[in-house]
Amino acid sequence: MVQPDARHLLNHIGGQWVAAGSGETRPNLNPANTGDVIGRFSEAGAKDAALAVDAAVAAQPAWDAKGPIDRAAVLAAAGRLIEERLEDFAAAITREQGKRLAEARGEVRRALAILDFTVGEARRLNGVTTPAEEPRTIAMTFRRPLGVVGLITPWNFPVAIPMWKVAPALLAGCAAVLKPSPLTPWTSALLVQAFADAGLPPGVLNLIQGDRDPGEALVTDPRVAGISFTGSLPVGQAINRAGAGRLLRTQLELGGKNALIVLADADLEAATDAIVHGAFGQSGQRCSATSRVIVDRTVRDDLLRLLVPRVEAMRIGPGDEDWADIGPVVNDERQLACLTAVRTARAAGAQVVCGGEAAELDTPGYFVQPTVLTDVAWDSAIAQEEVFGPVLSVIDCEGYDDAMRISNSVQYGMSGTIFTQDPALMFQALQDFQAGMLHVNRPGVGAYAHLPHMGAKASQLGAPECSPDVWNFYTDLRSACIRY
Repeated sequence: MVQPDARHLLNHIGGQWVAAGSGETRPNLNPANTGDVIGRFSEAGAKDAALAVDAAVAAQPAWDAKGPIDRAAVLAAAGRLIEERLEDFAAAITREQGKRLAEARGEVRRALAILDFTVGEARRLNGVTTPAEEPRTIAMTFRRPLGVVGLITPWNFPVAIPMWKVAPALLAGCAAVLKPSPLTPWTSALLVQAFADAGLPPGVLNLIQGDRDPGEALVTDPRVAGISFTGSLPVGQAINRAGAGRLLRTQLELGGKNALIVLADADLEAATDAIVHGAFGQSGQRCSATSRVIVDRTVRDDLLRLLVPRVEAMRIGPGDEDWADIGPVVNDERQLACLTAVRTARAAGAQVVCGGEAAELDTPGYFVQPTVLTDVAWDSAIAQEEVFGPVLSVIDCEGYDDAMRISNSVQYGMSGTIFTQDPALMFQALQDFQAGMLHVNRPGVGAYAHLPHMGAKASQLGAPECSPDVWNFYTDLRSACIRY
């Protein structure tokens, strides 16, 4: 086994590490110390993407023929290798993405849980038998692989999100081309190497590094039967438009503007813990991050007296420092977006009660102070648009109905959370939230490997990820009637 060299990361096509055809590369920077150039990686283009699809098409029939139980054995072997290399994965995540080492380790463990669940699905990848309308006839359904799939993944979970696409794709019998974010090329290379070392046949899982061009090439290649994408709403919409003419199957997990509702009877200390974890964990860079707290006016000040000191006490630093409570955002673009959103909110009348600026450390990095805004109008830009950073808006409400109206006022619907001691309102909220992942009296982030990861409204199009529902994307359902 030869681990991918972080100093020079290549594409992985047909079982071989190869440079981009153009020979072009780009730097991979440490967001906690921009003077730390981790290495350079190949800048793939459309021709490289086509070569990766060539390899996947060639590998597809034999991988399909193996059957799900044999395929699961390879996946299980990859899981054992990833577990052995957990610290290598965590170090790579922290160095190139920025999250704290504890968070990076947690992400790898989550990826392993997803893989473990997927392996278990090998013996349940089934259909049903149903009564026939004719004598001496059996009616049944079964599943077949969709075919070659393109997997386009973001930088915020560079192991977990690729895993929850790669694992079901491979178990279903689909050969795949993984196109990760250009901000996390190293972690993706480590993941692909683990599958190769586990005995995955050449061409079944290919990796193309780079930015927009190879992704667009995957979407428009007629040999690619499906695209699973996690990222921004505008890019997801562009993928959907580009593939619509050829009826491309898409699975799109897009943005979020998630609310945590605090009613008058809520346990405020528990709510505070959940807010801090949901809004500022991983520097707020999660599609399910808590970006709005909608709080009953009668307990607003009490909540802020608990929340603001907790946020002010957070120590900002590199993710590989044990003392750091919050790490950097991923790049200069994200840092500027956070600071611009705060300035716009302040101009619209919001009050910055803590944070609101870039954080200056001894080394140059993309640090943003954890920020709490109050007096935020429910329909203002900061309350409606995704920030994707450690910026929290506190919005006042008048009871449950007003809180739910404000929660559902945004175009997104990734997650929704409520804190209340009223059992009737707990269950009413599950009916009223226009969101895919719901939480009661717990943080609004985090999900189980066997539950669907999905949104509603503009946060999701297509089948959920994770859970048995994922097979509705990676497989085609067939029906058969057999007379005997």
